[in-house]
Amino acid sequence: MTNMPSAKAPAKAAKADATFRVGLVTDIGGLNDRGFNQLANQGLQRAIKQLKVKGRVLISQSEQDYIPNFTSLVRANYNLIIGVGFLQTNSIETVANRFPKTKFAIVDVDVNGYKAKPKNLEGLLFKEQEIGYLVGYLAALKAKDSGRVVSSVGGIKIPPVDRFIAGYQAGAKKAVPGTRTLNGYSQDFGDQQKCKEIALSQIAQGSRVVFQVAGGCGLGAIEAAKSKGLCGIGVDNDQRFLGPQVLTSARKKVDQAVFLAIKGAKSGKYKGATNATYGLKNGGVALGKYGGGNCAVSAAWKKAVNSVAKQIMAGKIKPPSVVTGG
Repeated sequence: MTNMPSAKAPAKAAKADATFRVGLVTDIGGLNDRGFNQLANQGLQRAIKQLKVKGRVLISQSEQDYIPNFTSLVRANYNLIIGVGFLQTNSIETVANRFPKTKFAIVDVDVNGYKAKPKNLEGLLFKEQEIGYLVGYLAALKAKDSGRVVSSVGGIKIPPVDRFIAGYQAGAKKAVPGTRTLNGYSQDFGDQQKCKEIALSQIAQGSRVVFQVAGGCGLGAIEAAKSKGLCGIGVDNDQRFLGPQVLTSARKKVDQAVFLAIKGAKSGKYKGATNATYGLKNGGVALGKYGGGNCAVSAAWKKAVNSVAKQIMAGKIKPPSVVTGG
């Protein structure tokens, strides 16, 4: 009889594991953005498979959907609720304050930016400027003999977007002094035509490589580069699948960050009111596959970029995080 309590304990633990519930609220780009939201969902699906959690995704059609989506997951007793993107900054804070017993995490939001840091909210951040610097360095090498002009198309002007662009511009100018950088914002993360038009304008001004930092909208920028026989650079996901016109991609491993956030919360290591930050050194950002044809990358260029990456990881190069000009 004395063994009965210990015999029941594992069964209770197993039941608890099986009912750990994780909710994910997408940004307005949706799951088919081939980037940011898609990666977040991949992290959740990996957790469902490997960590045996239950998961649900709520898709936001507009910013007005954020608070209702977060709230519905709270009322459905989800253990961890994850927001995807800087645009959800205020909405997730509102819901986290309203439901202090529920754990939240949000991609791309620094919890130190809140006046009263919610103890039940964890920030998942990235050093976008580090990978931006590498793709900018490569872009300038590519454009060196064809005008020395490269460009970037941002979505909405928010800190994560600008960290990519700041690094890109600094890396380009370091690789080839005298390189001119162009930059524009679509103020949109979904409309591909807006980004295509900005990219075409930049190409008309001499840009030979276009870096898209605008989610699904940015796919239009890469299409613009392709239409002119030039090279584009992808963002967030490895976008080489779009074709050989993708010189490389500035990968932001949102999937890994989401997976680790779920793993930590499930194992009791959740840390609210703090940030988890991912950069080159811990594998949070990385280069994607290289392009082909006219956008192929030589062995010498690869060696140069790898050398710069090592210098960044060693702290010898510190890419800027703020856009200061063109």
